[in-house]
Amino acid sequence: MPTLNHTGVSHTVFHLLGIPGLEEQHMWISIPFCISYVIALLGNSLLIFIILTKRSLHEPMYLFLCMLAGADVVLSTCTVPQALAIFWFHNEEISLDRCIAQVFFLSSIFISESGILLVMALDRYIAICYPLRYTTILTHALIGKIGVTIFLRSYCVVFPMIFLLKRLTFCRSNILENTICEHIGLAKYSCDDIRVNIWYGFFVLMSTVILDVMLICVSYMLILHAVFRMPSQDARNKALKTCGSHVCVIILFYGPGIFSALAHRFGRHISPHIHVLLANVCILTPPMLNPIIYGIKTKQIRDQVTHILLSKKI
Repeated sequence: MPTLNHTGVSHTVFHLLGIPGLEEQHMWISIPFCISYVIALLGNSLLIFIILTKRSLHEPMYLFLCMLAGADVVLSTCTVPQALAIFWFHNEEISLDRCIAQVFFLSSIFISESGILLVMALDRYIAICYPLRYTTILTHALIGKIGVTIFLRSYCVVFPMIFLLKRLTFCRSNILENTICEHIGLAKYSCDDIRVNIWYGFFVLMSTVILDVMLICVSYMLILHAVFRMPSQDARNKALKTCGSHVCVIILFYGPGIFSALAHRFGRHISPHIHVLLANVCILTPPMLNPIIYGIKTKQIRDQVTHILLSKKI
């Protein structure tokens, strides 16, 4: 049984409880977790395969979608297998180094996805406002540079978190009431002053995710301005339809996160298991539903999926 408190001793091993207060229901909770992970893995892998193998889909919009699908696979794989190990095998133990590594990868992938959603919004802006110059502006070389920049940005801003966590002495409880390791969620178990961690976490949030949201809003304001200046109703409908999938994914990605943040800020009397479930919804839902949304709303992808399924039956 893990010890609850060792004053003056820095823990090197922690124990993840899973969903606190719902330990008896872990087996049932694991069912939607497992289904969501399988759907996310198969759906995003299928998207990546279709986009990479079909030359007709080697357009900027689909290449950015391929990046998003790859990030979704990594995001769900960093979290769900660990949660299932807790639910099924009571494998709660995690080393401090592995916990910090999970904080790094989760934070960097989350920021990367936010950056990808931003460039997808810019992609829609260029496609609608400069349709004749679309392919000359967004060349494959530029898309590659954008992809490298997105991932470098996320890794560079998250990397200092490793040292901010490594400097701390974890002498409080070594039991984490969660299925995953989070930056501040881990830091609060330290006996040291964590104000630097809090302020740096706030800086990272404001300089990446919040900035991305603001730029996405600006992009769509410009898109709407351009759309409503179009002379034809059909042209307006077609332009708005091309943005439909992306808007759904944006809401799906940022919506649960905003709701979870508000719950943490104002829901002081909400049970801990609700906060943990909300955090997991933020991680599980986008990777599972993103390929479904694009599969339903994007004709080219829908046609390719149908072709693959029919060819398998034959």
